[in-house]
Amino acid sequence: MSERWNKSFSLEKFLNAHFCSVTARTPTTERLLRSLSSIVEVTSSDIDGRKSLNIIQSLINHQGGHEKVISECNSAISLNTNNHLPFVTKFYKSHRSTLFRLVKALQMGSTTKDSSILDAIDFLLLNQKKKAMRLPYTGSLSFLDQNWKKIIIESNVDEKYINRRHFEACVFTMLVHDLKSGDIFVDGSEQYADYRDQLLSWDDCLALLPKYLEEVNLPNSAKCFCKNLRDTLALKIEEADQNYKNQTSYTIDDSGVPSVTKLAKREIQENVRKQQELIMDNMPERHLIEILCNTQHWLNWTRHFGPAWGSDPKIENPKERYIITAFAYGSNLGPNQAAKHFRKPLSPFALSFANKKHTTIEKLDNAIKDHINQYSKLDLPKAWGSGKSSAADGTKYDVYEQNLLAEYHIRYGGYGGIAYHHIADNYIALFTHFIPCGTWEAIYILEGLLKNDSDVQPDTIFSDTQGQSAPVFAFAYLLGIKLMPRIRNFKGLNFFRASKGVRYKHLDELFNKIVDWEKIESRWEDIMRVILSVRAGKISSPMILRKLGNYSRKNDLYIAFRELGQVVRTIFLLSYLTDSELRGTIDAETNKVESFHQFSDWMSFGGDDTIRENDPEQQEKIVKYNHLLANAVILQNTSDLSNVINNLKRKEGITIDLNAVMGMSPYMTKNIKRFGYFDVDHEALPPKLVSKVPVFH
Repeated sequence: MSERWNKSFSLEKFLNAHFCSVTARTPTTERLLRSLSSIVEVTSSDIDGRKSLNIIQSLINHQGGHEKVISECNSAISLNTNNHLPFVTKFYKSHRSTLFRLVKALQMGSTTKDSSILDAIDFLLLNQKKKAMRLPYTGSLSFLDQNWKKIIIESNVDEKYINRRHFEACVFTMLVHDLKSGDIFVDGSEQYADYRDQLLSWDDCLALLPKYLEEVNLPNSAKCFCKNLRDTLALKIEEADQNYKNQTSYTIDDSGVPSVTKLAKREIQENVRKQQELIMDNMPERHLIEILCNTQHWLNWTRHFGPAWGSDPKIENPKERYIITAFAYGSNLGPNQAAKHFRKPLSPFALSFANKKHTTIEKLDNAIKDHINQYSKLDLPKAWGSGKSSAADGTKYDVYEQNLLAEYHIRYGGYGGIAYHHIADNYIALFTHFIPCGTWEAIYILEGLLKNDSDVQPDTIFSDTQGQSAPVFAFAYLLGIKLMPRIRNFKGLNFFRASKGVRYKHLDELFNKIVDWEKIESRWEDIMRVILSVRAGKISSPMILRKLGNYSRKNDLYIAFRELGQVVRTIFLLSYLTDSELRGTIDAETNKVESFHQFSDWMSFGGDDTIRENDPEQQEKIVKYNHLLANAVILQNTSDLSNVINNLKRKEGITIDLNAVMGMSPYMTKNIKRFGYFDVDHEALPPKLVSKVPVFH
C-alpha cells in the first residue's frame, strides 16, 4: 500500500483508475459502494490527513457533491429497507412554496389534546427561509413512526437535531392524514370542518335515545350494550368450536389460517332452459324512447320536472321535452347527437335548457322513486327477492382529466369517477352516487340506504371487499343494518376473542386479538351521539366515515368505533366461514349489482362511458338520468314478462315453472332497440301495465 501512495501520487490518476469504467448507466448502489470502497482505501493508507481529506472531497465532488451523495444514499437505504419515505421529499420539493402559503392562510385547530402537528407547523413557518440542513427541535415528535424517525432525527451530545427537508415533507404528509381523519379541522371549511360542531348535543340525544334504541333493538346503557355484544360473540365462537368436527364448510390449518370450501356450481335443468328461451321468443321488441313514453303514461314521472320558479321561462310540450331529455342524457348521446336522430326538428339547445333549468338531482331522484314504488307492487319481482336486502358496488365512468372530480385510480386504470349503485335483491336500482375514483367506496355503502325513501326499504346490504372495514361494520350495526360483504382477503383479517382467559378446543389458533371492551364502554355516549346525528341528518354518513375510516393514532372515538366494528366483523366472519349457504347468497346478490353495471352500461351507448361535463352537479345528473332510464326498462321488461307468462298459460296452456322465472332477470336487452331515427308520441296509449301473475298465486 505504501508503494501505491508514493510521492508521485496523482489525484487525477487515482480518479481515473477508480472511475474510468463507471458511466452514467452504472446502478446507483454500485457507484455508492465504489465510492465507499475508495474512501476506506484512502483512510487506511499512510497519506497525511490533509491530503486524505482532499482526496475524499474530490471523490464526493466527482459523484455530484455532498447533497447528491446523501440523497442517493438515502434512496439506496430506502430501496434495501422497504422504506419509501425518503422519496417523498423529492416529490414535495416542487410543491413546497404552495404548501407554505396554504398553511399560512388556513386557520386550523385540533379536535384532540394532541397539538404536536400544529406545533411542528409553527416551527416550520419560523424556519421557512433557513438554508441549514439540520435544525435543533425541542417540540414533541410523537407523530413520527419508526420509518420517519430513521431519516429525520439526528442525535447530538446535548441537543436533538432534525433533518429539515425530510421533516417538512413528514409534517405536511401527516397534516393531510390528520385532516382526513378529523384530528385537525379548518375553520370555515365544509369538508374539513370540526365535525363535533355538526353533531347533536348530548341533551338532544338523551331525548331521542330511548326510542331509537328500542327501534334498532339495542340495550339502553353502555354496560348492558357491551355485555350483550360480548355474550353474542362468545356464544358464536362457542357454537363454531363445538360444531367444527361436524362440518365441511371450512378448515383451519395449524397456524390458524382459515380456508373455505368452494361452492358447487348450480346446473340449469333442460326444461327450465327451454322455458326461458320460450319466454324470450315471445317478448315484444321496444325502443328506449317507447319505454320512456309508456312509463310516463303509467306513472306521470315528468310531473317532478319543471322550472325552479314561476317566473322562469316555460317550454312548449314539456312532457315530450322531458322524455327526450331523459333519453338524451340517460343514453349519454348528449343533446347534439340526440337532436340529430329525431324525425321531428329539435334544437340541441332546447334539450340542454330542459336539463339545466328544469331538472335537478332531487327531481331525478323523485322520478326514479316513482318507478321503484310501482315496481314493488308487481307480482313478478317477488320471485326474485323480497326487497329486504340490497347490494352496493361501483362502476367507472371516464371523465375529462381537468376537472374537480377526475382522479386516476390504479384499480380501474384511468381517470374518471365512480357510479356507486345500490341494487335491491329484486333487481330494481334504489340509489346512485357519483364519486371520485380515489374515494374509499365503503363510506357510501350506508348512505344509499339512508337516503332511499322509496317503498323498498332493505335492512341488509351486500358488497364486495371495497365495502367493508371495522368502522363501517360498527356503523351498520348501530343503524340496524346487516352488512354482509364478499371479503376477498378474509384470511388476513384479525379474529377477536371475547375474553382473555377463554380457550377453545378447535378454533383457538384462529383468534389472535382481544376486544378492548373498556374503550367501547367509555366512549358509548360519543358513539351514540354520532349515530343519532347521522339519523337526524345533522351530518352525513360519508363525511363522518371518511374521518373514522382513516387510521388515527390519537382519536379515541375512532378507536372505539374500530373496536366495536372488529367485534361485529368477527361475528360476521364466523357466520361466513360456517355457513356455505350464506356465502352462496352473498355471491348471488353481489353478482346482481355486477349485472346491473353491464345493463346500465348498455343503456349508456352514446358516449363510450365518458361523461362530457366538467360540472360535478351535471356529472351526477347524467348518472341519475342513466339510473332513471334503466329503471324504466326494468319496469317495462317486468310488465312484458308478466304478460308473456300469463298469455302462455291462457292461450297455449303452458304453465311456466317458477324456477325458470327465478333464473331470469329484468335486465333483458335482446328485445330492446337503441338505434335509428326516433319518433316520440307520448300521447299514444301504451300497453297495459301488467302487475298480476296468477300462476304464482
